[in-house]
Amino acid sequence: MSESKYPSAVIAANVPLRNKPSNYPEPFASRMSGRAKSQLGEVFGLANFGVNLTRLAPNSTSALRHAHTKQDEFVYILQGHPTLHTDEGRSTLSPGMCAGFKAGTGNGHRLINETSEEVVYLEVGDRSPGDEGSYPDDDLKALLVDGQWKFTHKDGTPYA
Repeated sequence: MSESKYPSAVIAANVPLRNKPSNYPEPFASRMSGRAKSQLGEVFGLANFGVNLTRLAPNSTSALRHAHTKQDEFVYILQGHPTLHTDEGRSTLSPGMCAGFKAGTGNGHRLINETSEEVVYLEVGDRSPGDEGSYPDDDLKALLVDGQWKFTHKDGTPYA
């Protein structure tokens, strides 16, 4: 029988919140106020993809509207009624609904909690090396380098 430092099962609600609320540089990081993530994939040592249990307080957002070149993304709504904001416009999601974003399509997306109730959802994304993130509404560009996001202005100059 092999021994592992990772558990086989946990209660998702008991997984501590991520230490760093946002990877974005300022002035973008502060716009993520009200978003809290528990990194479920990390608990199990998952290396190929990430899974987060994410909570959005009223009037908060999941991310800046973004698209990935290599990372597929998937969200599944557990509680609440977030607004899905994509290139096609806005639509309201409800518990049991899911949304997916194929890498390379350029469809900028995010969830917004425009209600007075908390939104809870699962988000799943892969960790493809060399992935790039584009942000159609903001002066921001991202590149995944050695498992870490590096952010620059759209013209390539770094944030201070």
